[in-house]
Amino acid sequence: MRPRRDADKCFKKLQLQSQSFFLLQSQNGRSYKQRLSLWGLIVKTIAMTGQSRKWMILVATIWIQAFTGTNFDFSAYSSSLKSVLGISQVQLNYLAVASDMGKVFGWSSGLALMYFPLWVVLFMAAFMGFIGYGIQWLVITQIISLPYYLVFALCLLAGCSICWFNTVCFVLCIKNFPSNQPLAISLTVSFNGVSAALYTLAANAINSSSTALYLILNAIVPLLIAIVALVPILRQPSLDPLPPDAVRRDSFIFLLLNILAVLTGIYLLLFGSTTSDATTARILFGGAIFLLVFPLCIPGVVYARDWFHRTIHSSFSLDASGFILVDADDLELHKELLTREAGNHGNGSAHLSENGSAYGVVRQKSALSKGCCEPVVGRDQLAMLGEEHSARLLVRRLDFWLYYIAYFCGGTIGLVYSNNLGQIAQSLGQSSKTTTLVTLYSSFSFFGRLLSAAPDYIRAKFYFARTGWLTVALVPTPIAFFLLAASGSVVALHTGTALIGLSSGFIFAAAVSITSELFGPNSVGVNHNILITNIPLGSLVYGLLAAIVYDSHISSGIRSVLSDAVCMGRDCYLLTFVWWGCMSVLGLVSSLFLFLRTRHAYDHFEHNRTTQLY
Repeated sequence: MRPRRDADKCFKKLQLQSQSFFLLQSQNGRSYKQRLSLWGLIVKTIAMTGQSRKWMILVATIWIQAFTGTNFDFSAYSSSLKSVLGISQVQLNYLAVASDMGKVFGWSSGLALMYFPLWVVLFMAAFMGFIGYGIQWLVITQIISLPYYLVFALCLLAGCSICWFNTVCFVLCIKNFPSNQPLAISLTVSFNGVSAALYTLAANAINSSSTALYLILNAIVPLLIAIVALVPILRQPSLDPLPPDAVRRDSFIFLLLNILAVLTGIYLLLFGSTTSDATTARILFGGAIFLLVFPLCIPGVVYARDWFHRTIHSSFSLDASGFILVDADDLELHKELLTREAGNHGNGSAHLSENGSAYGVVRQKSALSKGCCEPVVGRDQLAMLGEEHSARLLVRRLDFWLYYIAYFCGGTIGLVYSNNLGQIAQSLGQSSKTTTLVTLYSSFSFFGRLLSAAPDYIRAKFYFARTGWLTVALVPTPIAFFLLAASGSVVALHTGTALIGLSSGFIFAAAVSITSELFGPNSVGVNHNILITNIPLGSLVYGLLAAIVYDSHISSGIRSVLSDAVCMGRDCYLLTFVWWGCMSVLGLVSSLFLFLRTRHAYDHFEHNRTTQLY
């Protein structure tokens, strides 16, 4: 039985019970309608109490995500860390890789949730970050001295804490928003992209001249946020099924939250790296905190729902989110429809392979799939969305490896670029602009993550396969890298950083739903962790390439900064930008082939969803 049908039955049952009760008690002189209205008010009040607690949990999740994307501010203190440790650019890259390697151990958080309550896992993540970043702060301030391999281990521990925080947030969204969990996940994940901007504001408010301050903030702030989030997490509401109108109401509230998120991103973009006196910086930081707290007022919008519905909500189709298009009953019916259609028409075939996955060609090949592209586009082609894939089956699919390469050469390469922003700015003589660039990347990554939900809001008016949106999102990355290679100007640096942040942010947020749609929603936890193994791999490969090119040009442009060799000039990263640009083109081509191979499956699912399933 589908959740929506369960909700309808539960709601109708409640209505019948209330009607029977008041019919039996109608002899006391009060009308049935009055009693029914009173009963409805009581039910509404009880429901609103649970709704308020649910939205408090969502806001707490937003806070957690907003202050735990601590790997994005690595560039703000990387140069100081390199100088204190006396290491080369290659060794500094290994520290960035260690932070990203936390994703390899992301499965450990799921294992911990099997044995510990959610709040315990939350604080375990907080203390891992506290130890990892706190001891690094002691090292960078030269209070203690540690060998390089121990600093590497601390970076790994800090990176692992980020994955644990993300797991906690995903679980909270899934538990408390069963009908709108895709919108909840996409919204909260988006705020992970503003962490660097928030920490820049906080550092400017305390001491803008100290880069080591970022590390102590990375250690303390997530722990404080975990303490604040503890109360709503411990008071989670009961999971009662929602009637259809409540699902639509929640979707509308998510729309308002996304609008507030855009305003928050614009605010951080405009003021996140503003150099000003301490008083102004504190006011600006206070404004950012206000924007993060303000969503707590959103449940009050429920009472004004009718007015908003007449003026705004009617312009959007929010009856059901399409972020994750897979519903268990829908898939079964979709499979039957595909099989029946294949049997009735001779223009294609759809079959289930021996291992149970639906692959094949369900329609005639288009002109794009003929010729030289036919071996890649037509072979073992996906015929249906949402078929569950085990890990063993996943790695045997061409679609997965096309997807893996697209992510590896798209989102991952953007993350590596952000890790190198400190040295890139320094080599171009823009060291004073490092925090500005970090904030710029962070803000546009945030906007990119928010944009990943846009296809769901415009789905009724303009439908396009999500793998197609992935291809579109990858286009800015090669443009940005070739622009950076062609010009070393400040304008090119800022423009390229913004484009890369926008592109990689979209990919990071959209990847969860694409994995779910292509390889099954029930297996998304395992399959997505397999996919993101490309992040530490890309961090190592791309970062090592950049470090080798950087170190090779030191002899021609050496400067002495605290006895540390620093490369100056465009040549330090010119060849790196060219290579990164070529790799991103490879990712774009790979995503295009993935789109061509999966487009018909998306089209068939959407057609069947709109004509038969609803």
